[in-house]
Amino acid sequence: MMPPESEDWARMEEKARSTFWGALGCEIESAEPGKAVVRLYCEERHLNMAGLVHGGVLASLMDNAMGLAVMLAFPGELLVTAQLNIHYLASSTGGPLRCEASMVHRSKRTATMQGHIYGDDGSLLAWASSAFRIAGSNAIKT
Repeated sequence: MMPPESEDWARMEEKARSTFWGALGCEIESAEPGKAVVRLYCEERHLNMAGLVHGGVLASLMDNAMGLAVMLAFPGELLVTAQLNIHYLASSTGGPLRCEASMVHRSKRTATMQGHIYGDDGSLLAWASSAFRIAGSNAIKT
């Protein structure tokens, strides 16, 4: 499911391609207020010197997915990651990854999120919790 404001959604996707989101290679599988699934195909550029997907790539994927889900739950608000706690459970040598993010709790100004990253074989590679807070109002700029 995608947000009903298709024009805003198209502008957001276009803007995302020119940001770190696009440089990392994230792709939206699904998104709705409080939930998102983001895919990333890990290539050599995503690996560390040991030939494994870099922990920073996994943390960024997690933050991007949770950030998208929370942004859709607080339309018009500028949200920032206030805390991110990630647990690395298994390694990956690359290929397709899938991150599922969902809201655990929300208040007027904050949201607590959780996320899980799965490898191509369905194995759980990492899980995380995060807190996002409202830092002001936001208008999508083109």
